[in-house]
Amino acid sequence: MTDPTGTNSLHDVDLSIRLTEAPGAPEYSFRLVADGGTSAGSTLPDPAAALQALRLHGEEVFFPQPGPPKLCTQQYGGPQVAVVTGRYLGREVHSEFNRTDGCEIARWRAMAPLLGGTAGSTGAV
Repeated sequence: MTDPTGTNSLHDVDLSIRLTEAPGAPEYSFRLVADGGTSAGSTLPDPAAALQALRLHGEEVFFPQPGPPKLCTQQYGGPQVAVVTGRYLGREVHSEFNRTDGCEIARWRAMAPLLGGTAGSTGAV
């Protein structure tokens, strides 16, 4: 695979995930590595579901297009915080996930398998 700079990338996906369930709680670390759609060396509970979540939502979640402001419900989903860093399809990723309002809860649910949960979960370990 070639990245936007024209160089060969080693992996289609190489992401590190750090998840904290609550302030002061232990931090969980996961890694997702995939090349050509095949996961190798991943430590997530369900790497196949994480890759599917990336296929469906990765571009939109990691690299959102500018647009009008979103209207988000003012609801609190919990204290969980996840930070995802690395490379996705040749592009640098640094994205924080939380559950502080309706829009952030929707982002979390879309990417729950990447954040250490299983498909359809809240992402909680």
